[in-house]
Amino acid sequence: DEAVRKDRLDTIMQRYGRWIIGAVIAGLLAFGGYLYWGHRQDQARGEQAEELVAASEKLGANQPRAADAELQKLVDAGDPAYRAVAQMQQANIKAQGDDLKAAAALMAKVAADTKLDQSLRDLALIRQTAFEYDTLKPEVVIARLKPMVDAKDPALSWFASAAELSATAHYQLGQFDQAGA
Repeated sequence: DEAVRKDRLDTIMQRYGRWIIGAVIAGLLAFGGYLYWGHRQDQARGEQAEELVAASEKLGANQPRAADAELQKLVDAGDPAYRAVAQMQQANIKAQGDDLKAAAALMAKVAADTKLDQSLRDLALIRQTAFEYDTLKPEVVIARLKPMVDAKDPALSWFASAAELSATAHYQLGQFDQAGA
């Protein structure tokens, strides 16, 4: 029995041995490539985080133009989350410079980016609405924020901010009961 098993194993190794060894080596190379790719992704995210921190430090040092240049690098080359944060920060810089129209346009880009998590898009929509609030009709504000106000689980959304803007719009329309709710 042992000699038959050994003979079968020898036959299998003679026929398929190179293929088996090649498959094992290819599998190891693929796994190594996957690990290297993950490492490069982590490294790139770390570099982008450092760029974001550098831009924030420039904002703290009252250098908005230098910060905007750093943020633009992230917008051009960053992954979706860093790009969104950079655009939101650029919008805040524009808003501080009283350019609310440009700030709202940047927030609208973030709100429309389907590659982002919904909560980040909702935050951008609220900020966009806040920047445009004085130029929007109350009905538009209410309609825009309705999905967040009507959310089934308000704790998981930006309910408080959306509800506050909607309540103010209802109040402006004279809908005091809806504003109170």
